[in-house]
Amino acid sequence: MQLAIDYVASFATSPLNRFSKRAPWKLTSDARDVIEELVAEIDSSYRVVGTVAVHHTATVEDRASIKGPAIIGPHCFVAANSLIRGGCWVDESCIVGPGCELKSSFIFRKSKLAHFNFVGDSILGSNVNLEAGSIVANYRNELPDPTIKIRYQGRIVDTGVSKFGALIGDGCKIGANSVIAPGSLIAPNTVIARLALVEQAS
Repeated sequence: MQLAIDYVASFATSPLNRFSKRAPWKLTSDARDVIEELVAEIDSSYRVVGTVAVHHTATVEDRASIKGPAIIGPHCFVAANSLIRGGCWVDESCIVGPGCELKSSFIFRKSKLAHFNFVGDSILGSNVNLEAGSIVANYRNELPDPTIKIRYQGRIVDTGVSKFGALIGDGCKIGANSVIAPGSLIAPNTVIARLALVEQAS
């Protein structure tokens, strides 16, 4: 599906390009398998323990928890008391700050989760910045049918999955304590105000 490439310019030149025919919500649903496939091909610039690959130039602080499969790219910083799980790919020069949880997600270069963020089942483009406490929710427990629906090109698309957070385009700025509801498509260079609720699908 072209959607991820439209929102993330470097998708087409990344290792994820081979999966570009999958819809974003399919890619995140398959995150474990996708990351395991990529870990199996990783080069010697990474330290690999089980299914966790960390680049030699990355910094992972004590008390950070990385549960495989996961890839942490060059010059990344993963802070103490953060949690990465469920199949995650973290590109070059990214930050996963203290108290953050990243689950089944793909984060492109120079993106930052400041601190105390949750990002679930999502794709974040390059140079995305999440201020403290902002949340990308991935599950609709308030609805009798939690299947995620996407509003795209004026129509509602039933994804067929129960967990999907957001596709957030390059250069987006997400304000502190804002909430991105499941099934959101955030166009590149969008600014979300502090304390905002982004709710796109009904």
